[in-house]
Amino acid sequence: MEKIPPENCDSFSSQDEKNKNNNPDPDVPSSTSSAHESLSGETKSDALDTSAEITTTEENNEDSAATIEKPETTEDSSSTSDLDSSLPKISEDIDRFLSQLESNQTPEEIPDSVEKFAKLVDDQITIYILDEDPIKWRQDSDEDPSLLESVNKISKLTTALSQLPSDEKYNASINRIGGVLQRAMSYFEDEFRSMLENVDSESNDQKGKQHPEPNDQKGKQQSSNSSNDSCALPEPDSAKATNFPGYSPETVSNLNRIALAMIAAGYETECCQVYSITRRNSFEEALKSNGFDKISIDDVLKMQWQSLEGEISTWIKVLKRCVTIYFSGERKLCDVVFQENHSLSGSLFSNLARGVVIQLLNFAEAVAMTKRSAEKLFKFLDIYEALRDLIPELDTLFPSDCSEDLQNEISSARSALGEAAVGIFSDLENSIKGDNSKTAVPNGAVHPLTRYIMNYLKYACEYKNTLEQIFQVHQKIDQSDGGGSDKESSTPRNADQTAKPSPFSVQLVTVMDMLGSNLEAKSRFYKDLSLNYIFLMNNGRYIIQKIKGSKEIHELIGDSWCRKRSFSLRNYHKNYQRETWNKVLGCLKDEGLQVNGKVAKPVLKERFKSFNAMFEDIHKTQSSWIVSDEQLQSELRVSISAVVIPAYRSFLGRFSQYLDSGRQTEKYIKYGPEDIETSIDELFEGNPASMARRRT
Repeated sequence: MEKIPPENCDSFSSQDEKNKNNNPDPDVPSSTSSAHESLSGETKSDALDTSAEITTTEENNEDSAATIEKPETTEDSSSTSDLDSSLPKISEDIDRFLSQLESNQTPEEIPDSVEKFAKLVDDQITIYILDEDPIKWRQDSDEDPSLLESVNKISKLTTALSQLPSDEKYNASINRIGGVLQRAMSYFEDEFRSMLENVDSESNDQKGKQHPEPNDQKGKQQSSNSSNDSCALPEPDSAKATNFPGYSPETVSNLNRIALAMIAAGYETECCQVYSITRRNSFEEALKSNGFDKISIDDVLKMQWQSLEGEISTWIKVLKRCVTIYFSGERKLCDVVFQENHSLSGSLFSNLARGVVIQLLNFAEAVAMTKRSAEKLFKFLDIYEALRDLIPELDTLFPSDCSEDLQNEISSARSALGEAAVGIFSDLENSIKGDNSKTAVPNGAVHPLTRYIMNYLKYACEYKNTLEQIFQVHQKIDQSDGGGSDKESSTPRNADQTAKPSPFSVQLVTVMDMLGSNLEAKSRFYKDLSLNYIFLMNNGRYIIQKIKGSKEIHELIGDSWCRKRSFSLRNYHKNYQRETWNKVLGCLKDEGLQVNGKVAKPVLKERFKSFNAMFEDIHKTQSSWIVSDEQLQSELRVSISAVVIPAYRSFLGRFSQYLDSGRQTEKYIKYGPEDIETSIDELFEGNPASMARRRT
């Protein structure tokens, strides 16, 4: 069997080699003290190995198979059958001897049955190592005691013999039993590792044995050279959901039996190390199979944001799978394999899962350390929410002390992300201040800054609850610029005037007010004052519509702020109408038309000429202006028609008769009321047009 020594632990094979050098004769102890040391458990690895031909390291497996001698078959080829028949009888003798020792009776000498039993068990181990058939030792039989049962007796003998008084006559047996126990534990350790590494061995047997058997020496050697030594955890969307991470109930039962035997023999450390390392490797493979590899902090900081976005999405998926699938399955496996020791199973699981969680948290903290930019906010919030939702799950999976420790680690990562998120959102103020371009947007359209800020806020407010939580926790960052008093003055006010606004809503209103001030400044770049108001109306309406379309923004901004903004829009509308159409309407007034009680035709003609010229100029100019909001466009046209057409129709009805019919009338009365209405409906389309001569 492959023997990979646990980290920071001497391998069995290295200790065997040491023992062979110190004691050439395995049956003769080097000293009385060494015999007691091998039995006391203090230096289990120093026990003598009676089969000097056998090594337990994987790299010597080929040589081991060649040097190990099977039980002699010189007499009627019956050694194996003799072993089968002798072991039950010798086991009974051992049980009687153990009972004698347990009753504190000191034997005059160690009975021969102990040496015979040690040899039979030693031979039994050799048979299983060399046997390429499916594993037999796992199958209990009334006629043939299992290897585990035999080894358990060896373990009891070791413990019992260690309690005997120090006497040279006991040393040979003590060393002999200790050596067999050492070899058995080495074999069981390999079996334990092999079963842990080969998750689907049972199912793969039925698929042509794609994976080698645990006892398959050649197969294991090939496996050790491949990258698939450690099995990956099952996919959570697999149709075959199991209680354990990929192991059959039979395999789990055998893992439990080996663990129980190793722990009873005093090899708890070795057993736990094999389990921890193998299962940790399995988790590493699982993370890789889900697309998540270990990434250093430096790599994260150097990574392009587009690539990092993909890594973050994968990280969130892996985190959720670990919490909802992998950890729960691993906990169940650990509890069953070490079901006789709940504290041990809890410790093993906690250490394993904690290592995985810390690895994931390191990535989250590295992301929080990257250079801040507005586009990163939403991924930061995704990570923050994933970590926040992780904590309740930890309480159900981990012991309270470990859960508290992990919660502190998670809180640290969340704190880094929260501070970064607050900083990014607050930087919107700087983005608005920094947009100081003095180039007016053509035709009074919605400014790109308005679109960007409002769409950003709409998307950000989809994380309303998370952002409110983050700003509440990191409110000190929000106030670090000393601008708290100014922000308080622009706080949203709803019906409940006594309710204190949340820090996030205050920050949101600050951004909105700053955007409004920025737009006011940009409107002054238009030389045409009417276009100035069209620009403000366009942007103001866009902002209002975005707020109406987002329940979250509306709740945060409040009705009072919205009413204030709507009032400003109405004023822009009035100012536009006054600035553009008052002069036109001035041409249609009665004042100044009569001289000495009679209509002055020259003055009347000039009035018609002025009206035609002004209207044509407005039509030509403002048909190229853009009002993208259909409702606002319609409101403007209706309001213009409501004041211009009635006034024009009235003026035409009262004074057209004073013009001579024929060419003179056509020269001065170029448009009928319907023509004027049609032309008004062509305004704000963004298409420059000139009025054709029309008259009805």
